[in-house]
Amino acid sequence: MSPDGIRARAKVLGAMRRWFSDHGYLEVPTAVLVPSPALEEHLHAIPAGGGFLRTSPEFALKRAMACGLGRIYEIGPCFRDREHGAWHRREFTMCEWYRAGGEPEDVMDEVESLVRAAAAALGVREPGPWRRTTVATLFAEHAGLDLTLTTARDLSGEDESWDDAMMRRFVTDVEPALHGAVFVADWPASQAALARVRDDRAWPVATRFEAYIDGVELANAFHELLDAGELRARFEAANRARVDAGEAPHPVDERLIGAVGRMPRTTGIALGVDRLVAALMSWDGIGAGRVE
Repeated sequence: MSPDGIRARAKVLGAMRRWFSDHGYLEVPTAVLVPSPALEEHLHAIPAGGGFLRTSPEFALKRAMACGLGRIYEIGPCFRDREHGAWHRREFTMCEWYRAGGEPEDVMDEVESLVRAAAAALGVREPGPWRRTTVATLFAEHAGLDLTLTTARDLSGEDESWDDAMMRRFVTDVEPALHGAVFVADWPASQAALARVRDDRAWPVATRFEAYIDGVELANAFHELLDAGELRARFEAANRARVDAGEAPHPVDERLIGAVGRMPRTTGIALGVDRLVAALMSWDGIGAGRVE
C-alpha cells in the first residue's frame, strides 16, 4: 500500500466511470453474497452466510441483460479462494460490462478506448498498438506446435488432461512472450465456459478473447452463450469435473439458465481493475493501490 498507489487507483476508477457514462452504459449494482458462485471448475469460491461470495457479478448482470437493459456495467469486489501472489488476491476489484448486439471485435475496440482513458487519467503513455491474434497462432510462434493436432503428451509429456497440459504450456511458453498490448482470441472449445462455440474453422473454438499487457492477463471476454439447454449441460459437466477432482459441486443457478434464453445477442467482458492500474503504472504486482 502507498498513498501514490491509492491516488492512482482513484484516478483510474474515476476515468472508467466517466468512460462508461460517455458510452451509454448504466451502472448496475448486484449482490456480493450469491447462491451459486461460478460455472468453471477451476474457480474456488469462498462460502459465506449460507451461500458464497461472488467470484464475479456475471450471473446477476446477465439476468439484468435478460430484462431488456442494453448496455450495463458494474465495478466492485469479487472473491476467489486459493489465489495469492503478486498479481492475485482472494479479494480483488472487477469491472464487468455487457452490450447487446456487440461483437467481440467491438469490445476489443472498447477495451482499447477504456485503457486509453485510464492511461490519460494517470498521465502515462498508453499501451499499444494492440495486436489481435489467436491461441493457435501464438502456440505456433512460441512453442513450435500446431495446437489443432497435438495430444496432451505432446504438450507436456505428463499424464494429464489436454486442457491442463495446454494451459501449462501457455503459461510457461506463451505468456512470457506477450510483450506490449495483445488480444488473444479463439480459445479451444473445451475452454468455452459461458461463451459460444464456433466450429466453422479447422477446429472448434470458443468465441472468447483475453486481453494482456506485457504478459499480464487483464480481461476475459465472451460472445455469450444463449442456449439454456447447453448452459445446463456445461454446469453438469463442470460439476462432474469438480467432483472427480475431490471438490464440492457448485449449485446450478436456475435463474441464470432461465435468463440466458431471453438474452439478446450479447458480448460481455470482465476486467481486473487492480491489474489495470498496476500494468499502466509498471508496478510488479497489485498491492500498491490497495489497502489490505
